[in-house]
Amino acid sequence: MTTISLVTGASRGLGRNTAISIARHGGDVVLTYRTSAEDAMAVVAEIAALGRKAVALPLDVGDLASFPGFGEQLRDALTTLWNRDNVDHLVNNAGHGVMASISETTEAQFDALFDVHVKGVFFLTQALAPLIADGGRIVNISSGLTRVSFPGFSAYAAAKGAVEILTVYMAREFGSRGITVNTVAPGAIETDFLGGAVRDTPDYNKGFADMTTLGRVGTPDDIGPMVASLLGADNRWMTAQRIEVSGGQTI
Repeated sequence: MTTISLVTGASRGLGRNTAISIARHGGDVVLTYRTSAEDAMAVVAEIAALGRKAVALPLDVGDLASFPGFGEQLRDALTTLWNRDNVDHLVNNAGHGVMASISETTEAQFDALFDVHVKGVFFLTQALAPLIADGGRIVNISSGLTRVSFPGFSAYAAAKGAVEILTVYMAREFGSRGITVNTVAPGAIETDFLGGAVRDTPDYNKGFADMTTLGRVGTPDDIGPMVASLLGADNRWMTAQRIEVSGGQTI
């Protein structure tokens, strides 16, 4: 049976690449977007061109009050397009970054990071748990910055560290249903994260590249296919793990 994966924040960046990689592996995709419906529909079209089904639904993972309504939209889409009432996989990818020193970080910036990356992941997973098939997969996206430090990312890394702890507890609680839960922690990747800082700022690009064993920063193609492969049946016995995909950053 064809799998259905829900990927949050999949209109761009790592989420987009993950959604397309899942389709290339033969799966169908429900993708979410916060603001750019046009970009999301372009991803849907690209997945359709691969011969797979996809649908894009709006979702702000920082707006917890919207989760029940999103669940209803998801149920309707699953019934209409797949004649199913559940998904096989949930990839908690949506998020944003803040680069500021501890002395410069505002309470609003701190709260926004934790609202999206921690509360959003926790309560969206809680809301959607009844819609995840037994034997399914959950993947939470973290960051290489939880293992090594880089100036300006204290609040962001703290939020991602919380995600990694949540992953362990989710794995424990959902294990009775045969659902595995793992964390993927990318290193520095060339995307539009932080306005494309790693991609477009030569000093940042070189600084992070010099930290990696493979001598370069990553691209979305280094992450999406790995997440897609983690969702496969061959990984059914791995759970509660943090998998860093960073090119050997600071080892």
